[in-house]
Amino acid sequence: MILLEPHNHIIYTTLTEKVSQPGPLDVQFVDFDGVRFRLTTPDRKVPTALVLSMSIRCWDELVRYGVDNVLKREYGSLLRAEPEFGYNVTLDVNLEQIPPTSEERDTFIKSLSLLKRNALAAPFELGFQTQKQLEGAGTGQGELMALHYRDEEVIYVQASSDRVTVIFSTMFREETDRVFGKVFLQEFVDARRLPTIQSAPQVLYTTRDPPLEIRHVPGLNDSDDVGYVTFVLFPRHFANPDVANTTITHIQLFRDYLHYHIKCSKAYMHSRMRHRVSEFQKVLNRAKTEVAVVDRKTAS
Repeated sequence: MILLEPHNHIIYTTLTEKVSQPGPLDVQFVDFDGVRFRLTTPDRKVPTALVLSMSIRCWDELVRYGVDNVLKREYGSLLRAEPEFGYNVTLDVNLEQIPPTSEERDTFIKSLSLLKRNALAAPFELGFQTQKQLEGAGTGQGELMALHYRDEEVIYVQASSDRVTVIFSTMFREETDRVFGKVFLQEFVDARRLPTIQSAPQVLYTTRDPPLEIRHVPGLNDSDDVGYVTFVLFPRHFANPDVANTTITHIQLFRDYLHYHIKCSKAYMHSRMRHRVSEFQKVLNRAKTEVAVVDRKTAS
């Protein structure tokens, strides 16, 4: 299985192209989880001045969890005070100010293409900070942060004195998706028993019944279509900034990773079934008896 890239490929490739060949641009596209982007040149006479805007469903919740501070830290003066109409955040990019060396230029463009990832990092970073504070106090529990990032699907993050708990609620619209999802998620649970990955986060999976941490939340879906995946992150999973960033990047993509591989598995199964049917048809064709040709003679 492959891991999905955390950055937006369209932003990365488009900016890389426009650095070498500036020109008028107006591109609108959608990323995972219904996040909308627009990359444009407002003034066609100044092709080196680009505007990158993003609209995300859970922006109001992200604001409560400190997304403004995260984006100011990552993008500084590029962050526009008032976003473009219809979007939640806007960056002003001047291609003439992009670093000249190839390595620095690639790093800068990659950071712009991580706009969605950096915005969604806010509640996780807040959870990690809260855990360190609670650990110093020796007890307590932080706020249950909820991100309604998709229709009927939510990410919950809650810190306590010895861990940070992340809960995904995910919907399986089809019966086959539920079967494949159960197989994949059970593998997440069982894989941690292997000696080589004992340090991985603990993973728990339940269907219909929500975990204890969120049972008090009103309006939870208790149908058979919903599943809850719980990741238990211990301090070693965010011990330093590099490890914390890696953890945030991977855990954000979990839902997309799961459903992507469910679809890939279904496509593979369908291709195998079509191949098997084709082979059966060949066997049936070979099993047809040939009609014997008999020379008939008239009686003399």
